[in-house]
Amino acid sequence: RSSVTARYEMRYRSTTAQEEAALAAATAREADAALYPLQDPTLGSLTMYVLPETSSLLPQGTSVYVGKHRSALLRAGGSLAALQARLREVTQLMSFTASSIAAALSDRVPDGQLGPDARRNLKSSLGYEITFSLLNPDPKSHTVDWDIEGAVNRYVKPVLDKLSLVANFSVDSQILYYAVLGVTPRYDKESSSFLLSAHSLPHVINPVEARLGSSAASLYPVLNFLLYVPERSHSPLYIQDKDGAPVSTNAFHSPRWGGIMVYNVEAPASPQASLPLHVDVDMARVMEVFLAQLRLLFGLSREEVPPEFLLERPGNEGLADWELDHLLWAHTVENIATVSTTLTSLAQLLDKIGNIVIKDDVASEVYQAVASVQSAVTKLSLGNLHAAFQASKEAVTSSERAFFDPSLLHLLYFPDDQKFAIYIPLFLPMAVPILLSLAKIVRETRLRKKEPTKMD
Repeated sequence: RSSVTARYEMRYRSTTAQEEAALAAATAREADAALYPLQDPTLGSLTMYVLPETSSLLPQGTSVYVGKHRSALLRAGGSLAALQARLREVTQLMSFTASSIAAALSDRVPDGQLGPDARRNLKSSLGYEITFSLLNPDPKSHTVDWDIEGAVNRYVKPVLDKLSLVANFSVDSQILYYAVLGVTPRYDKESSSFLLSAHSLPHVINPVEARLGSSAASLYPVLNFLLYVPERSHSPLYIQDKDGAPVSTNAFHSPRWGGIMVYNVEAPASPQASLPLHVDVDMARVMEVFLAQLRLLFGLSREEVPPEFLLERPGNEGLADWELDHLLWAHTVENIATVSTTLTSLAQLLDKIGNIVIKDDVASEVYQAVASVQSAVTKLSLGNLHAAFQASKEAVTSSERAFFDPSLLHLLYFPDDQKFAIYIPLFLPMAVPILLSLAKIVRETRLRKKEPTKMD
């Protein structure tokens, strides 16, 4: 059984003079930036400002503005009950929704009760490895130059700095030559281009993944982001969706794996142009796609909101502060569920094997996991998000150390029926002559006792 009860603690107060000055800004974006230093910095807390109905701070037709931090602006209107319902709706949007909790508990919920994208999100982990790969299948025709180090520092590093509260990240890159997709695209005469249909996309990943080699020696989940420059004989190459329409980004992503983007190279103006052609990759366009895929993999896709809601874009940081809280809520709940499953499996293993030996250090890890998960649940119920997440990570670490301890390997212990099945064929051939000899000795002893003894 898995259920999560949401309880919100709401407090009402009047705005301060500093907040009034910030709300006098010309635009909602400027007001959000001015209000940020005045807000509660606690993770998981939200501050909502109710504006008069006649306020011009919000654009026409917008009743709710959700900023980049942990605040929202609401236009007052209607009764107090309507305002209360609107506040609760915004709170659920900015904290966690039923779909995000279902995704966090996807391994404990039957498939029929999950949405199509419930298992798209990455599993909670202590660390992740991100690999950017450039695939050049035709180096004789194209010399591709990409400034991946500068792009990572400019576009990816701010996002990972924000996500450092969630996990540790490592980033590397590689260039693979003569690496093909493994699927032959279809030529379209009307557009004079090559097309990859949606049903052929799953067959692209396996041949490419065999060349990557990044996940072979990795302790953590690996996110693969591939930039594919089509060979000259298959250019230009476009990806189609399920309806047959071209995908605007010319990219697709695979759940819990990563994404692939096809980067077409413009044909030379004259057919006599010397080969190979020098290609400078537009890293801004590429990183925009990869960061969008990264958000999808972490479950940070913007859900459908009513038309009167206006959500501010996160900017260079890649995610808003309330989206980071959203991620921490989901990962904390997932960690607690993972620890529960791990300890339950360990208890079932110990029940099946009666003569198993539990060392003191293993028992200590189990006690530590139980104490940490209880602490995480308590802190989560109190709204102390950061402490709850840290306790849940400690619980996961302790439970996995106990579960994967070499002394608890079930292959070291055999049931009684297996012992008989193994040892009887070994000892029975030796036991037969020994038993026959013992029987002969007993028989001779008895006969010797029955014979009368001669006395001189």
